[in-house]
Amino acid sequence: MQITVDDLTDPAVVELLDGHVSQLRSISPPESTHALDLEGLRAPGVTVWVARDGDAVLGCGALTEIEPGHGEVKSMRTAPGARRRGVARAVLAEILAEGRRRGLARISLETGSDDFFAPARALYAAHGFTECGPFGSYRLDPHSTFMTLEL
Repeated sequence: MQITVDDLTDPAVVELLDGHVSQLRSISPPESTHALDLEGLRAPGVTVWVARDGDAVLGCGALTEIEPGHGEVKSMRTAPGARRRGVARAVLAEILAEGRRRGLARISLETGSDDFFAPARALYAAHGFTECGPFGSYRLDPHSTFMTLEL
């Protein structure tokens, strides 16, 4: 598996991310869906990593700095055929390593509170993230779980 920074032009990556946003919008109410679409992921200050096995896209994740010293994990997604292979763990490890290289003091994230998101919450907890209150522009939402990690 290779994990590299991506420019989001590969149709397979676009398909993975479009599916990610569509699925999240089908699960959560519109006001509780915080996934970035392609335009949001292509914005300045957002770095996206894609995991591949040869030409096969396995998954992705992104990092953005929401304020000096504070980053946010966005758009973590594993392709359905690549689940249970350590893709999300490897992408998250790359994001955290980059956060440390950038000198971030903290990295936070928002994920769903529904049972569908339990594997994601377990992944983040296994990497040391703990639940916290809303951060940045987020507001308290029963459909959201906020987590943070001091680096």
